[in-house]
Amino acid sequence: MKNLIAIFFLILLTWNSKLYAQTAVAGIVYDGESKQRLGEVQIKNLNTNVLLFNDNRGEFNIQAQEGDRISIRKLGYVGDTLTFENQKALIVSLKPAVKKIDPIQVYGRRSPDDMLKDIKRDYKKAFDLAAPKDYFSVGPTGAGVSIDALYSLVSREAKNARRFTQHIERIHEENIVDFYFSPDLVRSLIGLEGEQLQVFMRLFRPSYEFVSKANHYQLVQFIKSKYEVFKLHPNLRPLRELPDIKLDVNQKK
Repeated sequence: MKNLIAIFFLILLTWNSKLYAQTAVAGIVYDGESKQRLGEVQIKNLNTNVLLFNDNRGEFNIQAQEGDRISIRKLGYVGDTLTFENQKALIVSLKPAVKKIDPIQVYGRRSPDDMLKDIKRDYKKAFDLAAPKDYFSVGPTGAGVSIDALYSLVSREAKNARRFTQHIERIHEENIVDFYFSPDLVRSLIGLEGEQLQVFMRLFRPSYEFVSKANHYQLVQFIKSKYEVFKLHPNLRPLRELPDIKLDVNQKK
């Protein structure tokens, strides 16, 4: 019994000595990115299990002694654990758990294929007339020449339809180049703006043949390589288009 009482007093003395050794530690918690003070942060002494929350100004006071581990936690932030080494104050900076993403404006662009479908729908007759025909047909009376196919081959209306569809095809190819070689892409890769961006895109506009076969990585490398050339010749400008000159070859001297 005496031994138990002695042990009890020993534990009590040890506990009192620990309480006596503890000091009030002041601290403040900041947002690691914005540098603004953070309130409602959970502060816990892991050695004594004392738990509290700081105030709206980000400040707190907690009892601790040298060697105590202080846990700092807040929802939405990466927690931290400090070891108290008799600092005069604890300055804590917490990093947001999810990094903020700058807003991105997305502009809808119609694909060249969608635009071509609309044109084919609006000018269906012209595309039907210009489409290749089978010049031979097989009917009840046997094989023969298709009159409709011959008409579409030699008629003036069919020739105009073919010229029209060829023109539309060229426009479609240019739309494909514009779709992939866009100002937004070039700007994001090399940072040009305004007139310089326009000049660069006119000087180094890729061909339809290249764009139709290249993947995204190859197009990016193409733009970056051309930019190296552009930096060496910053005053380079596209040549002015020459006016069409019509010559009368039958004119008599």
